[in-house]
Amino acid sequence: MTTDQSKQDRDEQAAETIGERIFLVVVDNSEEMNVALRFAANRAKKTNGRVALLYVVEPSDFQHWLSVGNLMQEEAREEAEELLQKFGALAHDLSGIMPVLFLREGDRKDELLSLLDEEPTISVLVLGTNTEGKGPGPLVTALSSKFVDRLHIPLTLVPGNLSEADIDAIT
Repeated sequence: MTTDQSKQDRDEQAAETIGERIFLVVVDNSEEMNVALRFAANRAKKTNGRVALLYVVEPSDFQHWLSVGNLMQEEAREEAEELLQKFGALAHDLSGIMPVLFLREGDRKDELLSLLDEEPTISVLVLGTNTEGKGPGPLVTALSSKFVDRLHIPLTLVPGNLSEADIDAIT
């Protein structure tokens, strides 16, 4: 299949799902990710949409011994799968529909931008801002400044210090 044909197929698939908004959340262990997930799930539920979750396994810095580096990468992938299952179940409980799960390996920013280019069905990117007062976070900073021109969907920033009641009240 040619690149033009695969792009056309993706565009047709996207056209079939128009009306279903897909809210993408980047998964990690931060407090603000939980806030972003709740916000996205609530919005998906109220708009007959769906949540999508992306976890990116970043390359291991330990490459001195190949077998140790491979073991660390395998453990990181297992942890990623567990987190996706955990947060996928939470997204399902909150929104009432099974989320779409994406697991990638590489640089988080690069993989996120690639996914957005490859998946025309994703409608909104939802990120939580840092709660520790050290700026909004590296991904938020990169996407809202240097890489903003690469986004072709809305970027929703949710303050990471919102309570569940606050999120429920505004969604």
